[in-house]
Amino acid sequence: MRIGRLKRGLKAGEGVADALYGAGYGSPSRLYEKAPARLGMTPASYARGGRGARIAFTVVDHPLPAAPGRLLVAATDVGLCMIALGDDDDVLEAELRADYPAAEIRRDDGALAECLAAVFAVTDGRLPHEALSLDVRATAFQAQVWQRLQEIPRGETRTYGEIAAAMGRPTAARAVGRACALNPVSLVVPCHRAVGGDGALHGYRWGLQRKQALLDQEKEDPAPASQVRRR
Repeated sequence: MRIGRLKRGLKAGEGVADALYGAGYGSPSRLYEKAPARLGMTPASYARGGRGARIAFTVVDHPLPAAPGRLLVAATDVGLCMIALGDDDDVLEAELRADYPAAEIRRDDGALAECLAAVFAVTDGRLPHEALSLDVRATAFQAQVWQRLQEIPRGETRTYGEIAAAMGRPTAARAVGRACALNPVSLVVPCHRAVGGDGALHGYRWGLQRKQALLDQEKEDPAPASQVRRR
């Protein structure tokens, strides 16, 4: 309920501090302490290709000057289930339908307008990641990796080995890399902030050019004002 009040206050134009205290939190740390610590806590019936799940999606221009393209955002009744980057609307929709072949999927730009605004607020650093509900498949290990990725500050990177060590699994760098590759919600779970031990970029589900462009943009502009254009 507090998260809901926080979202409503921010959407109404309140400052982060005013919205946070107005929602009933005694301090910013309380927001993080009380927010769900794991991802995918109430998933749809993914085991059967999403059977029974209702998924709405929208596709918009992604404002990434160095690697412009399209951004698909999809959500169930529970939360976001896919955020994908690409060049073609049909290809992005096909990827969504391939992941959830038994779900009821429809495009609904209007219904996801507020959700889309919240995604950009999180990726711009204007909202904490915990302000968005996610409905994603994850093993316990993947959930831990994705949580660590969300803790990397905007404009910074961590190596796969550093992420593994922070989890108490110093020999699991390759497994961390695989968990990054399986992340279905780009930007909100910022797998682009994970790099190789030599600092080089080693794979990204949505293309290395976009990964580099995202990192460059975050370093140059720590809190951009996102411009979203539909077509």
